[in-house]
Formats: sequence, structure tokens, C-alpha cells
Amino acid sequence: MAAPPAAPAMDSLLLRAPVTALRFVGGARLVAGEGPNVVVYGLDADGGVAGSHWQRVLRNHRIHGIKERRSPSPEAEPRTLAVFGGKGLIVLELCARGKEVSLTELCQLCELHDWIWDLQWLAGSTGTLTHVGLALGHNSVALYDYASHRTLREVHCEEKCILYSAYLVGDSWDELVVVAGTVFNQLVVWRVADGSDEEARIKPQRRVSGHDGVIFSICYLKSKGILASASGDRSIRVWDVGDLQAPRDPVRCLLVCYGHQSRVWSVRLLSDYLISIGEDSACIVWNYNGEVVQSFRGHKGHSVRAVAVHEARGWVATGGADTGVRLWHIRGPEPNGNGLVQLNFSPPHRNGSPKAVKLVDASRLLVMTDAGAIYSYNLASKCWALVMEDVNYQSYCLLEVVQLAKGIVLCAMGNLTGHVKVFSLCCPTESEEKRLYEGKVHSLSWAACPGGDPSRHVLFASGPGGVLLWLEVSCCSSGRVASVVEKCCYLLPVCRHRWHTSVAFLPQEGVLVCGDRRGSLLLFPCSTALGSGTEQMLKAGQGDAADDPVGHGLVCKDSGDKPGLISSQGEGNRPVQGPISLLFGLHGKLGVTSVTCQDGFVYSTGRDGCYRQLQVQDRRLQVLRKQKPCKGLEWIEQLHFAPDGNLLVLGFHASHFVLWSTRTNEKLHCVPCGGGHRSWSYGRWLASEVFAYIKSGDILVYQSRCGPSRQHVLREPLHGRELTCVRHVGTIRNRGCRPVDILVTSSEDMTANVIAVSESSRSLAPLAAIGDHISSVRALAVASGSWREETADWSAVLFSAGGRAEIECYRLLLSCDHDARRGVACQVIHVASHQLDEHWDRMRNKHRVIKMDPETRYMSIAVVVGTDAPCLFLAAACSDGSVRIFLMLEPAQKLLLVAESFHHQHCVLRVETFMHRVAGDRRRHFLCSAATDGSLAFWDITATLEHAAAALELASGELQPFALGAPSLTVQAHSCGVNSLHVRQTAAGPYLVASGSDDGSIHICLVAVDTALSEPSPSLPWDVVPPGASAGARVLLLEAFSRPGAHAAHVTGLRVLRPDLLVSASVDQRLTLWRLGKDSLVFLGSRFCHVADVAELDCWGSEERGYGCVLCGQGLEIVWCMARAGPQPLPSCRALE
Repeated sequence: MAAPPAAPAMDSLLLRAPVTALRFVGGARLVAGEGPNVVVYGLDADGGVAGSHWQRVLRNHRIHGIKERRSPSPEAEPRTLAVFGGKGLIVLELCARGKEVSLTELCQLCELHDWIWDLQWLAGSTGTLTHVGLALGHNSVALYDYASHRTLREVHCEEKCILYSAYLVGDSWDELVVVAGTVFNQLVVWRVADGSDEEARIKPQRRVSGHDGVIFSICYLKSKGILASASGDRSIRVWDVGDLQAPRDPVRCLLVCYGHQSRVWSVRLLSDYLISIGEDSACIVWNYNGEVVQSFRGHKGHSVRAVAVHEARGWVATGGADTGVRLWHIRGPEPNGNGLVQLNFSPPHRNGSPKAVKLVDASRLLVMTDAGAIYSYNLASKCWALVMEDVNYQSYCLLEVVQLAKGIVLCAMGNLTGHVKVFSLCCPTESEEKRLYEGKVHSLSWAACPGGDPSRHVLFASGPGGVLLWLEVSCCSSGRVASVVEKCCYLLPVCRHRWHTSVAFLPQEGVLVCGDRRGSLLLFPCSTALGSGTEQMLKAGQGDAADDPVGHGLVCKDSGDKPGLISSQGEGNRPVQGPISLLFGLHGKLGVTSVTCQDGFVYSTGRDGCYRQLQVQDRRLQVLRKQKPCKGLEWIEQLHFAPDGNLLVLGFHASHFVLWSTRTNEKLHCVPCGGGHRSWSYGRWLASEVFAYIKSGDILVYQSRCGPSRQHVLREPLHGRELTCVRHVGTIRNRGCRPVDILVTSSEDMTANVIAVSESSRSLAPLAAIGDHISSVRALAVASGSWREETADWSAVLFSAGGRAEIECYRLLLSCDHDARRGVACQVIHVASHQLDEHWDRMRNKHRVIKMDPETRYMSIAVVVGTDAPCLFLAAACSDGSVRIFLMLEPAQKLLLVAESFHHQHCVLRVETFMHRVAGDRRRHFLCSAATDGSLAFWDITATLEHAAAALELASGELQPFALGAPSLTVQAHSCGVNSLHVRQTAAGPYLVASGSDDGSIHICLVAVDTALSEPSPSLPWDVVPPGASAGARVLLLEAFSRPGAHAAHVTGLRVLRPDLLVSASVDQRLTLWRLGKDSLVFLGSRFCHVADVAELDCWGSEERGYGCVLCGQGLEIVWCMARAGPQPLPSCRALE
């Protein structure tokens, strides 16, 4: 008799799941529960993370509570912790020596007969310390000895029902009081000691009603005699119960707090505040008058699941469904703290009304009036002073201010007659004034001198006809303006609003980047040299911008009016330089608001609610990424790069000024200023932040102290909602020669994340976030990348697709970096995008097609195997019953629909591709699709790909999609939807096709390709539709069998690791390995995974090293599997019939 196959080793390498329990232990440690794992964070004095340690303790149970046994001293070591969740309980000893932390199990895992809602440490009658009281799920309390694994006593309440929450109070069994939150929206208070015997049920002392929803959390504060409850009716209620040993009758409701937008999960009572967390991802601090003191919103998506409070230090820790952990600081009201101040504009000898406001530094601001007067205001002394007055700058005037390195403040003014005046704030009477234009000055902006000279600064001025002047301003040592010299002249593209809004130098490239009011980005050379043709054209008075001198084909034509320059030398129109690169209307018609250069990249913002990262390559602007920092921020004004690496976004949400932190995902400030169309100014310094604006003829100032950060991200979040797909990009080695796996995840929160997983430290670090999609991201595909030893970088192409029939394409550049986390840096470059509704809008008039359903979703995508960049083909399974093929042209940055078929007539759930080599090393490409009716279809798409590539060369643009024709083979594999599909070639040549279904079954079929009857591809003309299967190879079914009931729920992930080894994942949270035998699947082993609602599985590795299996759903888990190769009892390969 043959020996059974050896059980494979399946070890959990990494788990990222919702954080469901938190507890402060001692003065500087936070213990978190994540799935079955306990994570201990060491904290510094300010609350930042100083180290972490994790350990798996509850096996297949999820941790819901952590209780520390009371210690005689707050700093006593070691600490004893009871960790419980589900029906499991374990007691741990936490010992810390410096930064080293150890967790020792004081007992084996205890499993009870009912769910544990709460735990209370109890003193035994004989002084034993191993007794705990447990509040169980059906309104009973058990006295449990964890050392002997015995339930000593159990008593039941007369109110026999399921509980949603419970809270235990008392230090001994006889003093124990239970407050239970029942399924009937009531609080039931009863004493354990009231039971005459264990058989009798105990009558409740009090029933407290008031909530209209389920009660999820209860908390009691003995010093005040109050009880708090959190409910699904979105409220927190505070009750006057007094001493729970003899509660008041009746129990009055003292306070009802409404502030959450969804269900409230938990509440905590402090001496001065109460704290609540909810499904709306908010953590709210209330006072006992029911007023909101603070509101913390930093977690992504929905639900903060756990909260812990360190009242002595004013710390609040929260854990979310986004798998992140954050620490906040409670700050009470501070004198002279944040707030709005109205200045009551009333300087001595006031002249005019405020028109413009500019901040000079943290204590000074300038105000320009409509009468041409400039006043300064000192925020510390609250004094006004007149700086200067010029009637030539009344009615219309521009004001821009900049502070130089030596503290010199330069001011620039522009008016209707084309004059620009520059002066120093310390010597306002000694100014330099020039008339630059015959018309008004449209805009002014300062920029740092590219040479780095602290005594010089650059001023840019825009005038009529789109003329942009570069003025160099020099200062004396006394601070007086010495000279204003015209250095260069540029011309902006023709548009209605033809002036610049911001300029930034890129010195290493010898260029400057300009943003204009039309939303365009332009690249100009810093050199003043012009081609002879350009110079002659402008001197001839044609008034048109030159052709692009470097041959990029850019032409900027004037609208008919000549630039209207005034020459300081009286020589007529000067030579004008056109842009060498132009991205017209990049930020939409409302304009570019700022341009910033940082670390060799260009960042631009606009009123389209997005900021973009660009680079200059071969003297051309190239967009790398588009980011939308947060929902609702329609107008982005500036980006601030903080010294700690945080990116701050300034913008406007409706009528509010918002300062958004991209690191902590929260609004740092929100000021109701009335909108960004009014004059305003913002400044950020080491000690404070100031925002000033004009409203109703007065100046209002918002001041905030820049103290320590009120939030620490102890662990980065993953996604705000459920993960939908995960793909392994590759494995690279960092500088320490340690392997780092690169993964990409997608989610319902419309984002995709690139993450690095270290196998040695079992940790995860986010590398980049992609947020270009307008709906959920459901599918990912990666074109195999390549590692280059000489440059130590990895390049791969990533496709993402999902709702609203949208596909995005990116190139990922991964490199080793000492300064980056995990030693890996990632650069994401956006290559192309495609939306079906835009495609049909372009093609509708040409081909009279019906517009597609905007709710079409891409369910699955796969890169066609054997096609290479820069021309890649992508296959997509669509919810409208079609299979579509796209062509990606990277040099042209285009993604084109080239073929489709509606063969299935049902929602297509999965698609896979494979390649077959024939004689002469030629390739044939095949596509396998699966639908909700349980059928599989096989297509030979070789001719279609060849026709599409050739037709595109002739058409050089859009083309009518080809028809795929009939499939070569169809197989009815399942009785319902196919949720997982994988194809792998065997050593003998045929292909193994594995599929998993909604009914929990796995189907295996063996197919072969017969090229004997294939016909040559049709020749030109190309308007002949490829005949599909009739011109391709036959796909023959050799063997087929299925394993019913392989899982207890939908099989959502499936991979053939070897021709004899298969792994499957299911919604039943089991990862299972199977040996592929003759006409059967042999069970090898299974592991419970702590990712609920498993949506996808991906695998990598080898037989020698082992296989990494990553699952995603409500979280992410990586399991490492080791399975020895066995014999190859594959299905027999009969001769082709």
C-alpha cells in the first residue's frame, strides 16, 4: 500500500488585517490585536513608534479584547495580559528589557463553549491569581481558571438572549456586576451574587432603555457613577447609575451625543472627556456638556474598530479596518491658540478699501488698497503703519512679496498702464519703476535666482499678447533695490486668458517651467539665444511666436494684437522666445495655480482638484503621475514639502480653506474664508502658521501654533475598503542582498498600492499609491519585468482596470535606495488610459454604433503572453458579456481597443492567455475566458493580433474593432459562475486548465493545440475581418474531471504551481494544497487564513525555495508553502483525434 503524501509546511509570513483590539500597557507600550496576532509597539516620549514585536497567539480566533492584570506599580515588570477573541483565551507575560520585548505564554490556548464579550481579573478565595470572570455571548458569566483550563462556575441571567456587548465590574466573584447590551436595544444590569444556585437564572436589577439601535459598547466610570453606551443609532448616551452594586432607580439619561455619521462602535470614559469611535472612520473627543472638543479623522475608508486611551499622557490610539494604527494627542482649549481674528482695518489716515493682502513673515502682513496705498500690520503689537502711497496704482494693482535669505523683503507692484514698481520694505521710498507694456500687467510672480545669489531675485511679469518678461532684481547690502534688469522675453500660447500664474527654475536642466491661466504647462530655455529665423520674424512685426527652435512642432500664434512691448532702449519689439515643450490645458480651463521643483521632479497644481508629477527628459515635459489628494478638494493651490517628508496640500473645499496632510490623511486646518477667489495669503514657519484673507472689506487672520504633530502613524494603512486583486511584480534584492518581494494591490477605494514585503523581517512597507481611477479597481495585470544588474533597477508594466470601463497603464521603475524604506524606491510613470464611453463617443458618428453602458466593469485582465513592449496586447473580461483585446503603444502613450466578441452572452468573469510555439519558432497566441454560466471558451487570437498591428500601421490612429469570431473550443466546466482560472503548460506539451466555481468545486481539463489544419493569415486588404477560429489552430480537449465540494464556499483563487501541484483559496478562509493525480485531486493540506471574503490569490517561487501565496480580501496575508515534488500522474495524453 502506497504511503500517504507528506503534509506540506504552510507558514504565515505576513498578515495585514483590521485592528480589532488596543491596550496601553505601562507608560510606553501599546498592544494591538490583529487577527490572531499580538503586536507590541514601543513608544517614545512624544508618542512616536520606537520599535515593534509581533507574535501569533490565538490560532484561528480573531482578537477582540486585551486586559492587563492590575500591577502594584505603573512601571512594574513583567506584565500579565489576557488576550481573548471568539471562543479563545490565552494569558501572556510581557517582558521588556530596553527595546527588546518578549511575550511568554503562561497557559495553552483555552477554548470555551461560547463567545467571550468581556473579561475581568478576579482574586480567588485562596489568593490564587489564575481566576478570571468571563461575560459570554448568551448573557451568562463564567468563573474560569486558565491554569487548569476549567470552568469553575457559570451563572445565567433571566434575560435569555444574544448579547452584542457586555461589561464586567468587580474584583471578586461575589462583587461581580454585569452590564449587558442585549439584542433588544436594552442595557441589562445584574449581579452574579444574586443567584441562589447555578441552575436558577438571575433576575436583572435594572433594565435601561433609550437606544433605537443595537448597543455595541459599554463603559463605566466609578468615580463619577456614570455609564456610557454606544449604539447603532449613531448616538452615545451617558447614564446616571451611581454604584453598580446598588444602581439608582430609575436610571436617568444625562447626555445624548450625536456627531457620528454612522454606527458608533466603542466609547471610553475619562475624568474630563468621553471618546467614541465609529463606522465613519472618526474618533471624537467630547466634553460632558455634549460638545465636540476634538475630532480625529485620519484612517482610510470606513470604520475605526479599536480605541485605547492613556489618560495621564493625553494619548488616544485608534486601529482601523484599513489595518493602520494611529496615535493622537488630546489637547484642551489653549489661550492664544488657534482661531480667527478680525483686524478691523482702521490705520491712521486710512486711504481706500483693502484689495490685496500678503504675509511677510509670521508677525507682519501688507495690505494694498484700491487707492494705491500699502499698509503694514504687526500681529504682535497690533499696530498699523503706512508703507507707501502711489495714485498711479489705484483701482487696479497687483502686489507680490518675497523675503530673501538675509531678511530683506522685496515688494513688486503692477498697474493698468504697464508699469512695474519694485522696492524694499526697509526703503520703500527708494524704488525702481519701469514701464514694460502699453497695456496692463496681468500677473507678477517671484522666483529664486537660478545661480543661488542671495542678493538677487527673479521677477516674472505678464502683459498683453501673452508676453512674459524675466526681470532680475539686485539689492545693495543696505537692502535697497539697486537695479531691475530685463533678462529674457518669452511668449505664451494663444488663449483667452493669456498670462502666467507661476514659474519655477530647473537649474540642472537649464530650463524654467511655467504654468498659465489656461491650465497649460510650458518649458522655456533659460538661455536668451534665439534662432535667426525667430528673431527676424518678430522684428518684422508679424507678432507671432516662433516655431519651436528644437523641432518639437510647437507653434504659438498670436490672436492678432501685437505683443505691445515697450523697449527700455527704444529699439522696438525685442526678440521673443517660444516654448520648447507644451502641455496644453493639462489642468483644465481654470488654470495652473503653482509650479514647484523638488528632487529633480516638477510638481504642478490646478483648480481641477489634482496635482501632477512631471519630469524633463530630452528638454520635453513628461507627465509621470496624476494624484487627487482627497475627495472634495476641488481647488488645489500649492504644495508644501515638509522637512520630515510629509507633503502638505493647500486648497479650497467649497468656501473653506483646507490644509491637507497626505501622510496622515487628515485636514490639519479648515478655515471658512468664503472661497479662493478672494485675496488671501498663507505662510508656514517653524513656530506658527498664518492664513490671512479679505472678506467684507476687512482683513481676517487665522493663526495656529506649529507644535509637535498631534498624530503619529504607528503603522501605515493598506486600503480604505476591501482589496479586490493582488499581483506579484517580482523579487529583487536590496543593498543588504536580502530578497524583497514587490506586490501591487487594488481595492474598492479606487486606489492601487505598490508595496514591498521583506521576507527576513516579515514586514510590509508601502512604496507608492496610485489614485487615477474614477471607480473601484477590480483587476490588475503585470507584464513581466526585467532586472538590470548594471543599474540595479527593475522595470515592469502595470495595468489596472475596474468600474466605469476604465483601464490605466503605468510603468514601474524599482531601484535600490539606501535612504528609502526597505532599501527600495519606486517611481510610477503613467503611460496611457482608456475608457469605453470615450472610445464610443469618438467612434459613434463614424460607424453608427450604440453607446456602451457606462456601468460596464472589467472583471479580469491579462497581458497576452509572448507580446513585448513597447507594443503589448491586453485581454479583458467584461460585465457586459464581451471579451475585449487592447493594444498598448507606449511611445505614443495610447491604449486602443482592437478586437471584441460577445460570444458568452453572460458576464465574463475571468480571462487567461497562453502561448504555443510551433515549427520555425513561430508563436501562436491563445485566450481562455470563463463566464457566469460556468462555461470556458478557448480562442486562437494570433491572426487578430497580426491584423490589428498591421491595420494600425496603415490607419495610424483609431480603428474599427475586429471581431474575434467563434471560439475554437467551449467546455461546460461548472454549473455556475467561474471565479478563478489558471493555465499552465506541462512538460509533454498539453496545457492544464484549472478553474474554480461559486459552488466550491474545482475543474481540471487538459487541452492540446493542433496546428495541422491551421491556415495562413489573410492578406491585404485589411478591411477583411479576421475569420477567427476558422483561420487558426484547433484546441482539443484531452481529459477533464472535477472535484465537487473542494471548498465550502466560492473558490476565488487558483494557481497551478507545478504540473503536479495546485493551490486554491476560498471565501471559507482556507488555503488548500492539492496533488494532481490521474483523474483526481488528492488533498495535501490546508491552512486557515485570517483574511475574510478572499477575492484573489497570486503565487510565486520555486520547488527549491518554496512558494509564496498571497491572499487579499478584508486584509492581506502571505503564506509560504513547502511541498516536495511527487510522481507526475497526469491525465493521460491520448493521440490527437
